[in-house]
Amino acid sequence: MADNELREMAESVFGDAWDNSTDAFDAGLWETVEQTGLARLTLPEEAGGSGGTVSDAAAVLSAAGQFAARVPLVETDLLAAWLLHAAGLEVPTGPLSATVAGHLTIQPAAGGAGVTVSGTLRRVPWGRAVSAVAVLAGEQVLLVDTTGTVVETEGANLAEEPRDDLVLNELTVRHVADVPSVALVEFPLRAALGRALLLAGAARGALAMAVRYATERVQFGRPIAKLQAIQQSLALAGAEVAAAAAATEAAAREVDRHGFAEASLAIAAAKARAGEAAGQVARITHQVHGAIGFTREHDLRLVTTRLWAWRDEDGSEAYWNDRVGARALEVGADGLWPLLTGTP
Repeated sequence: MADNELREMAESVFGDAWDNSTDAFDAGLWETVEQTGLARLTLPEEAGGSGGTVSDAAAVLSAAGQFAARVPLVETDLLAAWLLHAAGLEVPTGPLSATVAGHLTIQPAAGGAGVTVSGTLRRVPWGRAVSAVAVLAGEQVLLVDTTGTVVETEGANLAEEPRDDLVLNELTVRHVADVPSVALVEFPLRAALGRALLLAGAARGALAMAVRYATERVQFGRPIAKLQAIQQSLALAGAEVAAAAAATEAAAREVDRHGFAEASLAIAAAKARAGEAAGQVARITHQVHGAIGFTREHDLRLVTTRLWAWRDEDGSEAYWNDRVGARALEVGADGLWPLLTGTP
């Protein structure tokens, strides 16, 4: 399927499900996402996925961000399904999440079938809504069935997406494998790129709302979109949206060409640039709306709260800018231009 066709399909799927609900998880949308093959888009076909590229995922995640889709796409496809498949474990059905564990007590289970795990998984994305969590725990990958866990704290980010503490009390985990060699490097890069793509989409959604409002809102006998100050603000927001889209889509293409580890600089730049754009776009679009978009009843808050939440998740722009700077210092003055242009 061509990129444009996939993007149009994704926008149709997520656009049709758009609402102002405060429910944490949209089960109906998830069913549609599963049926259309978008839930495990980049997972190989032999493992139950659609065999798509990261650029395909970029088109889908951007649309999901634009329409504030209440489903764990990044967590299911780019993180959990990938990690489990890379570790040689079967990928289960249903919505999934993934996390890096802090301190867990892991012991061999009685009879040698798996391990027994005790401890708490902190702020698991979509914890209460998913069927299983892929856990990167030291040198092991665990597939934790959430029916055996207890939600200690129903947390949430600023956009009210679940970020839950899950307690494992001597839970027997049957599906366990050694950590793949690429996992420790690739996991944070995958998380950052996925979040950056969602950010780019949410920025586009906020801008579209502001443009529509400016053409409809009449002040002093004409639409406020005719006012020079509004035009300048929307132009600035448009530039930020374009920059975020360019950076994130370029990073996705770089991954498809060379892999996540080799594309680490592009991913760092994409997450930093998308985070910077998030703050600017959220500020401008609320200003255009005269601040009414802050209320729970207004649709604008669905995308701007995600912009504010996602810019700090999976590494803030300060963190990723540090990574970019460290890489630039590493190659030195003579290596900077080849680094930026990808030339020898």
